[in-house]
Amino acid sequence: MSDMGFDLAKERKFNRLITLVSVVIPLVVAVLFRVKLPNVEPLSFLPPIYASINGVTAILLLVAVWAIKNGKKQLHQNVMTCCIGLSVLFLVMYVAYHMTSESTTYGGEGTVKYIYYFILISHIILSIAIIPLVLKTYARAYLKKFEAHRKLARITFPIWLYVAITGVVVYMMISPYYVN
Repeated sequence: MSDMGFDLAKERKFNRLITLVSVVIPLVVAVLFRVKLPNVEPLSFLPPIYASINGVTAILLLVAVWAIKNGKKQLHQNVMTCCIGLSVLFLVMYVAYHMTSESTTYGGEGTVKYIYYFILISHIILSIAIIPLVLKTYARAYLKKFEAHRKLARITFPIWLYVAITGVVVYMMISPYYVN
């Protein structure tokens, strides 16, 4: 098999895995979101931690863009890998929190309530959409398809940045309503 055929086969395998992961993660999160672990103390200390992880991710995404624009490819790769790791850590903490705690109802009223729900709903929808985008962007770099990587990164970056920033905003808006 030629290198091109091998690369195509590798890319197809990645795409199948990315599709599987992109479907399974939201489904598993949705199922686990409804599971409450009995006789387990609520992990009420987690929301500020995972909100901070979102904030750090947003900053690191900006650092990664700066790095690649300044020819620091290895730094860019390391920071992007870190962002993916932080996103996985966020997801684990988020699910753990919701498996041990009741969901918090937003208590704001008036226009701010509609703003909160707009941000929350757009955050949730885009957090699902970002999974395959991040994985495909990362896979293209891994496969050394840098032009395709750059093209997709122009779409992935602003969405991922929005998701990271709105994660912090949602936390800040709902935190006064957490039950201690």
